[in-house]
Parts: sequence; structure tokens; C-alpha cells
Amino acid sequence: MKSMMKKKGLVALMIAALILLIGGAAHAETLRVGVDTAFVPFEFKGKDGKYTGFDVDLWDAIAKRAGLDYQLIPMDFNGLIPGLTTGNLDVAIAAIFIKSSREKAIDFSHPYFRAGLKVMVRSENQDIKGPEDLKGKVVAVKTGTATVDYANTLGAAKLVKFPNIDQAYLEVVTGGADAAMHDTPNVLYYIKTAGNGRVKAVGADVKAAYYGIGLPQGSELRDKVNIALLEIMEDGEYDKIYAKWFGKAPE
Repeated sequence: MKSMMKKKGLVALMIAALILLIGGAAHAETLRVGVDTAFVPFEFKGKDGKYTGFDVDLWDAIAKRAGLDYQLIPMDFNGLIPGLTTGNLDVAIAAIFIKSSREKAIDFSHPYFRAGLKVMVRSENQDIKGPEDLKGKVVAVKTGTATVDYANTLGAAKLVKFPNIDQAYLEVVTGGADAAMHDTPNVLYYIKTAGNGRVKAVGADVKAAYYGIGLPQGSELRDKVNIALLEIMEDGEYDKIYAKWFGKAPE
């Protein structure tokens, strides 16, 4: 009888140890976080070869708050949502506009950044003053972005699509396209840096919307991410990250 009780006690201890082991392994899981390969100032490779930017800093702060271990997975923007739907990614943060069509495939966090779309042309261009003047023009855009859908409604003669937005901008600089259209923060950053006086922004922002962090539908991470994001916004850490990359706290 005593021998049987000892065996039962040993089995119970083994089961308890296994549960702790499994729980510990789950807690220590390294999340696969997809980011765009080159979308300054949100995510890009720094001089030290490491990825940096507003999105990268924001996610790092969220992960620390939520106690999450992660690995950044740089890829073309067009592969982020398929990566989430196929289970190859656990999270995607890459200035992804929250859109109803995307909500059909993935879940989003609370909004974390408001942005619109902006038109960029060569500095000497006097014909294009905003999106309304793109009818009949050649417009460079980035594949898979919200810009493509909007630009299709403007009557452009041709949309030249690139996997990297810097290629779209270069197409304007070299005269291969009349204009480029993309997210306002990125357009303005390019003009200020690599644009080197050769290009300018024209017209008002259009199609203002919010960026969200992408997750697979039904992901258990969503609540953790949202709580951590709200805490960062409430205690001022978000403002510090924003000011680091955009020169001032958000309005």
C-alpha cells in the first residue's frame, strides 16, 4: 500500500514538473516579428547593421512591458500579411494601415500612429500640385500598400510598382515617373535626407488613417500587446520615442 502511494506521489511530481517545463518553454518562446526591410524612419538597417527606427523602438518597448522575447524578421512589406496568415510570423509592425480588407485576414492592435498619403515630384515640376493632378501621369508606388488602391482611383496613365519605396522615389528623381505617392512621414523624411533638393512634396495629405500592429486572427498576444501599448502611451514613453524620430512629441 505504501509502495503504491509512493508511486502515485512520484507520478504526480513528474506530471507537475512536466507542466512547469511546458509552461516555461511557452513563456520563453521567441516570437517572430516581421518588419519592412527599408521604410525610414520606421524600420531600416542602421550603420551598425542592426535594424532600427520608430516601429523597432516602439515594439521593443512593448515587448519589455509584456515580457515577450522576440526576433526581428525583415522582409518585403508585401509578405507581412501572408506571413501572419500562414503562421510564419507571430507579429508584424511596419507602418501597416488598418483597413477593413486587411481585418478580414488578420487582427490589429489599437492604433499607434496617424498618417496620410503624400505626393512627391521633382523640384522643377510645376504641373502637379496634388493628387488631383495625377490623372494621365506615370506614378511610382510601393507594391502591396494602401497607396496602390488609392492611386488606382486617380486616373493615372500608369502605376509603376516597386517592392522597395526607395526605388519608387529614384524613379521620380531619374525621370522615369512623374510622381511618387506614399505615406507622408516617409516621403518627408526622404525629401529631407536622400532627396538632396531634387524633389519636393506637393498638395495636402489624403486618405489619413492609422497604423496598427498586425497579428494572426485570434492571437492570444493581442491583449498583452494592447495593454503594453496603452501603458506606454499613458506614461509618456511613447512621446519620448516619437520625439526621438520626428523631432517633437505628437500633437
